Amino acid sequence: MRCFLTGAAGFVGSHLAEELLGAGHDVVGLDDLSTGRERNLAAVAGHPGFRLVRGSILDRALVDQLAAGSDCVFHLAAAVGAFVIRDRTLESLRTNIHGTENVVAAASRHGACLVLASTSEIYGKNTAVGLREDDDRIIGSPLRSRWSYAEAKAIDESLVDAYAREGGLRGVIVRLFNTVGPRQTGRYGMVIPRFARQALTGQPLTVYGTGDQIRCFCHVLDVVPALVRLAQSDQARGRAVNLGSSEQVSIAELADRVIAAAGSASGIERSSYQEAYGSGYEDMQRRVPDCALASQLVGFAPTRSLDEIIRAVIADQQAALATAAA
Repeated sequence: MRCFLTGAAGFVGSHLAEELLGAGHDVVGLDDLSTGRERNLAAVAGHPGFRLVRGSILDRALVDQLAAGSDCVFHLAAAVGAFVIRDRTLESLRTNIHGTENVVAAASRHGACLVLASTSEIYGKNTAVGLREDDDRIIGSPLRSRWSYAEAKAIDESLVDAYAREGGLRGVIVRLFNTVGPRQTGRYGMVIPRFARQALTGQPLTVYGTGDQIRCFCHVLDVVPALVRLAQSDQARGRAVNLGSSEQVSIAELADRVIAAAGSASGIERSSYQEAYGSGYEDMQRRVPDCALASQLVGFAPTRSLDEIIRAVIADQQAALATAAA
């Protein structure tokens, strides 16, 4: 395939670029490097089948140019992270809505299949164990900045659905549940790399809220092959598909496990959501996916445990600290 990949220098995007190139596909990547990093693509720099273009998905003409001739478009570019959404809400909304429509329209116009990276945030405050793709959304007030990301991604999903029904777009929506692994940064609020960095530098691990919140974390190397298989699945067209792990852990337990894995003497420090994020933030008590549809469609079954994920992120953070100190 000839693939157009937005957010190519990001955490998930860089791993997906490697996966696609390793399978013999050609990849044109687009990234504005606002949160992505060129060093994430070190493994594919100079690869004859890869080209990175620096630019924004808000540039409609550029997006259309890069989508032309593509067999598949993987749309991963987005404003993400609790701190980014809080501090740059308007910019995030524009990127996640207008930028996404540029990508979706270009894929439709050029007859490419589309894989849209959506999010478990779609489900909002629905705390059911085993969230299914057709479960209801329970969303807080639109006047709380906390929900602007979920609302924007919901519009993205509606755009894909409308382009599919009205324009024949061959699209699949993928709802990612806490994808983690090497190259993810804690700078924008992602919890495992933040905990790992704090543990390795002897700082207390900051747990927001009660610490009783339940999450499930899935290794990026379990996720990216499924993204490629979903792009190639006719049965996935027009559907939303969960991708994640069902291994549950509380945030407090996660902090303890990171400290133990790092061999750290760090303690744990509690902080309220208001102290961390300011007013307008709400959290969910539990978020656990049902990934039966992904299993049925493409045989998705995560193989890496949470302990393996923690070790991989700690090793990545150790390498980053060593590089910074050199």
